[in-house]
Amino acid sequence: MKTISCVIIDDEPLARSLVVEYLQAYPNIEIKQECGDGFEGVKAIAQHNPDLLFLDVQMPKINGFEMLELIENPPAVIFTTAFDAYAMKAFESHAIDYLLKPFSKERFEKAIAKMLLQIGSKAPQVALESLQEEASNKEEILSRIVVKHHQTVQVLPLQDITYLEAYGDYIKIHTANQVYLKKKTMSYFEEHLPAKDFIRVHRSYIIPTQEIQKIDPPDFVILKNGEKVPVSKTGYAKLKSVLGL
Repeated sequence: MKTISCVIIDDEPLARSLVVEYLQAYPNIEIKQECGDGFEGVKAIAQHNPDLLFLDVQMPKINGFEMLELIENPPAVIFTTAFDAYAMKAFESHAIDYLLKPFSKERFEKAIAKMLLQIGSKAPQVALESLQEEASNKEEILSRIVVKHHQTVQVLPLQDITYLEAYGDYIKIHTANQVYLKKKTMSYFEEHLPAKDFIRVHRSYIIPTQEIQKIDPPDFVILKNGEKVPVSKTGYAKLKSVLGL
């Protein structure tokens, strides 16, 4: 039987130890590493390229969904979470399983059986992408953006952002000292950034109101760093409304 490598990512030591205990019944599943947070998890996944993750959703520093956004080709995932059953109904519509804490050995065995049917197929990846999209759409207003830069995970406070720029399938997030890439859409950021603080002034640009130096009507905004950002007619109308012009 093929050996399946896995990484366990959970900030609760007892939760990790329970997964380790239950996995003793599965000699073909090899634990490569245990991680206490998402930062460690990203590094462990890059190092071990596991077939499977046991992943907590709610963790300090970065949560499980934010961590998955930083991984190019995520493996199959079994979520271990304290989300209530109602919130977890979204997971059930996809081919990825979850374990609601505290979970029994019998429930764990069902999750493993489901995972074994998925390993080696396209189902886990497709389902994970669908789940990430659904979870993203239900997110509340962002208070930060998590990015990966030169193999380092960084958490960007919104006040550090100079502007956002569309870049193919990615978004360039400009700060005073660096430009980061994030695989999201302009529509996503338009919907999830605070509307009073960020304005989509062009189909390819979102700017923070705090960075506006002056408006060069009707085609440009000049930022505090001197850069000129193009403004569409719709964007100009939004600017006038938000800024009370």
